[in-house]
Amino acid sequence: MPVVVIGADYLGGIEKKLQSIGGVTEVIHISGRKASAKNKISLPKKTAFVLVMTDFVNHQTAETVKCMAKSQAIPLVFAKRSWRSVEEKLSAGKLL
Repeated sequence: MPVVVIGADYLGGIEKKLQSIGGVTEVIHISGRKASAKNKISLPKKTAFVLVMTDFVNHQTAETVKCMAKSQAIPLVFAKRSWRSVEEKLSAGKLL
């Protein structure tokens, strides 16, 4: 299943670690820093979850993603841009 990551200009090792999670086949990354990024967001139907990097995302883009994920019943995770933070939030939401 694909995972959509919103925010952060560069994912670093987070992308590889997300792909090592069972069931994640693809990581779709949208930087989300500019206000125009909200127009480019689309969530595939079989998205496992949406990960929003809170350090590097435009507020309006985060709000748009939140509404889209809610309307499609896709789990939404907000975390800082570090694997420790991402892993902690995924474990708390029981997505790992």
